[in-house]
Amino acid sequence: MLHVCCAPCATHPIEVLSKENTIVGYFDNPNIQPKGEYDKRLEEVRRLFHQSAIELVESHYDPGSWNEAVRGLENEPEGGRRCEVCFRERLTRAALTARSMECEAFTTTLTVSRHKNSKLIHRIGDQIAEKIGVKFRRDDFKKRAGYDRSIELSKKWGFYRQDYCGCLYSLKDKQQKDKKR
Repeated sequence: MLHVCCAPCATHPIEVLSKENTIVGYFDNPNIQPKGEYDKRLEEVRRLFHQSAIELVESHYDPGSWNEAVRGLENEPEGGRRCEVCFRERLTRAALTARSMECEAFTTTLTVSRHKNSKLIHRIGDQIAEKIGVKFRRDDFKKRAGYDRSIELSKKWGFYRQDYCGCLYSLKDKQQKDKKR
């Protein structure tokens, strides 16, 4: 099972994993706000998985549960404790879904981004795997020019490329940085 945050980040992992595996995509991102942004990203993921002929499982959109999980961490910087909670929330649901679908393992597209801490994601994935009883693949998709390849494939297929992580706090940070420029 491949947890998918967005179509651009999924392009390269699909290319890598589909060479030796049967993949099931899993879109679970209650962190993405506002709803219009979530819908835009989901539509692009659907398009990617349809053209790749790969099954896609979609979780229901529940930003309230995410907001509750990160309560008190609103002022954390990008990459801080709020992100750790966010990774844990989404990877836990991916692992539970993988187990219920009898998938051999789960992994995530989050590691394709240069802005995400793969070591942290791997540590969280290992902890969740041990607790839930499904293997976590420690893929670091940004390695071997994976990030560049994801950009290349995204441009080739014309995917919408967002300019912030997805949560309202990362959007606010981006908007503040834009004002300073």
